[in-house]
Amino acid sequence: MGRHDHQLHQGESLKDAARERLTKQGEQWTDMRAAVFDALAGFDKPASAYDIAEQVSAAQGRRVAANSVYRILDLFVGANLARRVESANAYVANQHPGCLHDCIFLICDECGQAVHIDDDSLTSGVRAAAADAGFSAPRPVIEVRGKCGDCG
Repeated sequence: MGRHDHQLHQGESLKDAARERLTKQGEQWTDMRAAVFDALAGFDKPASAYDIAEQVSAAQGRRVAANSVYRILDLFVGANLARRVESANAYVANQHPGCLHDCIFLICDECGQAVHIDDDSLTSGVRAAAADAGFSAPRPVIEVRGKCGDCG
């Protein structure tokens, strides 16, 4: 598969693409889901469910429980609207929710920035190695920790 060009969304375009993807999967785009997505997309670094709950609570003027946010984030990950940064127990909005790829994160240990890259040729090797070991890995997630260009 390798690399390919696809449209990266941001702002209203990202929200529209996320809403379209979710509704195509038979789910509703509720006000709470929209608020969680807006908060998630507003962070410039991976955000925890608690960070998002705090942001949504402030915007709505009422307390929103992190457990509710976790359920929505799980839905978003399953629908390809968000990606989970496993090592940080945090999430980022997927800027191209219409494209399915394996996930490769480059995570800066200094500033916490996470860059998501798509290179299916790398992850196909991981998938093949897993298969050779008798393990099924339909969507591997790879996280590389180090220093970004700004901190490095």
